[in-house]
Amino acid sequence: MITKALTAVPDALEQPDRIYAIGDVHGHADRLQAVHALIRDDIADRPVADAFLVHLGDYIDRGPDSAGCLEQLAHGSPISGLRCFNLMGNHESMLLDALEQPAAARLWLHNGGDATLRSWGIDPESDPRRWRENIPPAHLAFLETLLPMVVAGVYLFVHAGVRPGIRLPKQSLNDLLWIREGFLDWNGRMLPDAPKLRIVHGHTPTPEPELRPNRLGIDTNAARGGKLTCAALRADSVYFLQA
Repeated sequence: MITKALTAVPDALEQPDRIYAIGDVHGHADRLQAVHALIRDDIADRPVADAFLVHLGDYIDRGPDSAGCLEQLAHGSPISGLRCFNLMGNHESMLLDALEQPAAARLWLHNGGDATLRSWGIDPESDPRRWRENIPPAHLAFLETLLPMVVAGVYLFVHAGVRPGIRLPKQSLNDLLWIREGFLDWNGRMLPDAPKLRIVHGHTPTPEPELRPNRLGIDTNAARGGKLTCAALRADSVYFLQA
């Protein structure tokens, strides 16, 4: 993988009345569409003055319709009137690496990139140097503008996690996209400069959402037959929508 540095931490957002966070989709466009519909219904049933939506990354690979997932997200918020923030996942990073450096293509293909290429009508055995020209420009533009994290109120949204004990501006993008060991088993406060932040993440699949005092994992293995999970968060509570 091409190592990338974290160049800036986005400005923190005020805590809204509700935040919807969606875990790893992995090419299941039908489930993504279904979860968006559940959010619309939830807002209709429980209106709030201020809410936004965060997708935690890994929109592509393994599932049958990565192109359909990107198409849902590439043209602005999929839910009218709801601000939307889209994070980078390690699978999007592997794809972008493969497009920059063909030698990196093997790692991406080994991790489900062949399914993504087929969803665009691209032969996975074709020359990686020709892939870019067959990817819809709107999909590429979306992938190239994904965020490393979002901080809002008492929550930090990130794809994989953080390195405990390291200040937020010093976190590496590699850890934000890939970390498991040292993060998942950490029981204390994560960030010395923001000790009250709870980390909301995907990346590591579990059968059900994993709610800990310092973190919330919501990758419930949609990639391999599990449900796609959305966490609906307030400053002091959480409930889940699943499809």
